[in-house]
Amino acid sequence: MSEPKSTPDLLETIRAGYTFEGTALDLGAAVVDGQPHADTPVRVPLSVLNRHGLVAGATGTGKTKTLQLMAEQLSAQGVPVFLADVKGDLSGLAVPGEPNDRITDRAGKVGQQWTPTGNPVELLTLGGKGTGTPVRATVTSFGPTLLSKVLGLNDTQESSLGLVFHFADEKGLALLDLKDLRSLLTHLTSPEGKAELAGLGGLSKATAGVILRQLVAFEDQGADVFFGEPEFDTADLLRTDADGRGIITCLELPGVQDRPALFSTFLMWLLADLFHDLPEVGDPDKPKLVFFLDEAHLLFEDASKAFENAIEQTVRLIRSKGVGVFFVTQSPKDVPADVLAQLGNRVQHALRAFTPDDAKAIKQTVKTYPNTEYDLEKLLTELGTGEAVVTVLSERGTPTPVAWTMLRAPQSRMAPADQGTLDQLVAGSTLAGRYAEAVDRESAYEILAQRLKDADAPEVPAGTTPAPQPAPAPQRAPEPDKGIVEQVVESSAFRSAMRSAGTVIGREITRSLFGTAQRRCR
Repeated sequence: MSEPKSTPDLLETIRAGYTFEGTALDLGAAVVDGQPHADTPVRVPLSVLNRHGLVAGATGTGKTKTLQLMAEQLSAQGVPVFLADVKGDLSGLAVPGEPNDRITDRAGKVGQQWTPTGNPVELLTLGGKGTGTPVRATVTSFGPTLLSKVLGLNDTQESSLGLVFHFADEKGLALLDLKDLRSLLTHLTSPEGKAELAGLGGLSKATAGVILRQLVAFEDQGADVFFGEPEFDTADLLRTDADGRGIITCLELPGVQDRPALFSTFLMWLLADLFHDLPEVGDPDKPKLVFFLDEAHLLFEDASKAFENAIEQTVRLIRSKGVGVFFVTQSPKDVPADVLAQLGNRVQHALRAFTPDDAKAIKQTVKTYPNTEYDLEKLLTELGTGEAVVTVLSERGTPTPVAWTMLRAPQSRMAPADQGTLDQLVAGSTLAGRYAEAVDRESAYEILAQRLKDADAPEVPAGTTPAPQPAPAPQRAPEPDKGIVEQVVESSAFRSAMRSAGTVIGREITRSLFGTAQRRCR
């Protein structure tokens, strides 16, 4: 066994390990023997942030401030950021921080030139619950696997729901909101619907009943406002402001904390959608977007193995699209091992050892770190607020030395913005005009209702003259220079069918990752 390194040797090892050629985010200063060393900065290269990461630690240890610190610097480097703000305290990113003695003291210890700085922030809310531009998704694009997790369905019920989605695709029935899905389920258990579905395997009335009851309960919780149109375009997450700073998109979630499955699966929908839309870029000098999933344990609660596999696949594949994903949670054990293995950058705040299970989890966490001079098992329970154990990937893709780090102080407000500021952000949003008002166009509900109405219409007796019908409204003749293909493509029926198929091309990857087979070209 080698002799323990002296303090100067350990500092030199850390200093060399965190010296990079390209641009990097400054996390803080290395701590040895309880003392921070401003001349030994701990950093993470921009070029490896698409290798994903983990920010973990017990409640009150500083995870949120770490997110804030990283988001500020990413924005300053022109990298857009997406934050899931579960507790509602990240809106302060838009407001310059206020100096105080604690900030001044910390800045001095870590060698930080602290300057109060506000950042460009866009506020979003799920379905308009909260302050921000409402975000919606169609039932079709959300997909049966994600929706099954939200509804708490078992494997059999999830398989049946997948059959319903497939039927909707085949028949050109757009599933835009929850009433569309309810209407289709009711139809498929009717005599007419059973006959239509027979060739695909059928749907039991009992299973349909369970799904319908779960949908009704889901709607009663207010989730119906989330599903519908206009559907959010994930390209809007990739914007910069006039100064070239990356826009920080904050999805405000306090209003939906009682429905964790909804917002956790919605975040996965966003990732899958981004995966489809973005081109392959390999390993760029800086990421196109960094995505922070706060309260990540909610994503994996009661998740099936298939769902976990889909998440692991999404995280693994989206790296090549230039998107970095950071999971933020209380303990590394909250994240499945296959997903954890994809996370190359780690910022570990203090852990608590209140129970034997806690102590066992700490031992397991320590085993996942590179060899180090620190007594990690002891250190992880003694870290102060705003301190963390850090190891990241170097520019060559190798792990950096483990570094006990005193983190920098965020330069924006470390508290929620006031309501007046929030209102100003929403009023100045360029997205509000596109997404604020819900749209309810013809979809499965209206189509099936019309079919039922037509079926119930009384037949005209033979020999009688039908009542005169009002003259049809004048219709614009087709443009003479438009061919038949153009006319079909521009028709409302075609657009509805395209939407119902998950926008056919636009959602194929999303649906393949999360449980619905791709539509075959015929």
